Amino acid sequence: MLEIRDLHATVDGKAILGGLTLSIGDGEVHAIMGPNGAGKSTLSYVLAGRAGYEVTSGSVTLAGQDLLALDAHERAAAGLFLGLQYPAEIPGVSNLMFLRTALNAQRRMRGEAEASGAEFMKLIKAEAEAFGLSMDMLKRPVNVGFSGGEKKRNEMVQMAVLAPKMAVLDETDSGLDIDALRVVADGINRLRAPDRSTLLITHYQRLLDYVVPDRIHVLVAGRIVRSGGPELALELERDGYVDIAA
Repeated sequence: MLEIRDLHATVDGKAILGGLTLSIGDGEVHAIMGPNGAGKSTLSYVLAGRAGYEVTSGSVTLAGQDLLALDAHERAAAGLFLGLQYPAEIPGVSNLMFLRTALNAQRRMRGEAEASGAEFMKLIKAEAEAFGLSMDMLKRPVNVGFSGGEKKRNEMVQMAVLAPKMAVLDETDSGLDIDALRVVADGINRLRAPDRSTLLITHYQRLLDYVVPDRIHVLVAGRIVRSGGPELALELERDGYVDIAA
C-alpha cells in the first residue's frame, strides 16, 4: 500500500528525515514510536504534502502512485488521510458542510458521482452514531467548542466517511482520557479492512493496548533504527529509547 524509500526531508533548511525507509502492506496497521524530535510528525506532514516541508531525495508511492508528484488535495483524493495531533477549529463552517464538500471534491477528482444530500446524510448519521457524535454536534462549526476527545471522535467520523486507502494518525491518542481513548481505538479497529492501511504515530504504548499493530518501528534522528512486533512497544515502555538511540 505505502512504500517509502530512502526519504530525506528538510524543514526551514534543517534536515529532519535522513534516509527513512518503510513498507506497509494492504490492510496492515503499523506504529511508529520514538523520542521527541525524532521526525515522527515531520513524516506525517511530508506524506500529506504540507507546505514548508521539502523532500530532498527518496520516493513515496501509495498503491503504486507517486505520492510526491501530487499536490496535497490530490494526495487526499488518491486515498491519503492525515489525522492531526491537534485538530483545527474552523469557525463559520459546519461539520456537515465541511465533510460533504470534502467527500464530493474527492469523488469528482476520482471521476465518481457526487453523493446526493440524502446519500450523504444516511452515511454520516450512521458513522456519527457509531462514534457517539450527535447531529447537534455535526451542525456546529468544525471542532469549535469541542473537547479534546470530541475532536478526535469527529476526526474518526471524517475518516469513516472519506474511507481512505491509507490513514496516517499523528498522536491521535494525545490528551485523551481513558474513555475517549477507547472510543478512538474502537473506531480505528472498526475501520480496519483488507483495502485500508493505517500508520499510527505515538509516544506511548497505551494506544497499542487497544489497537494491536502488525509492526512497530522506532524512529530516531529521522531514520527507522529498529522494527518488531507488538512486543516491542512493551520493551520501549519499560526501557525507553536511550539504549536504542545510542
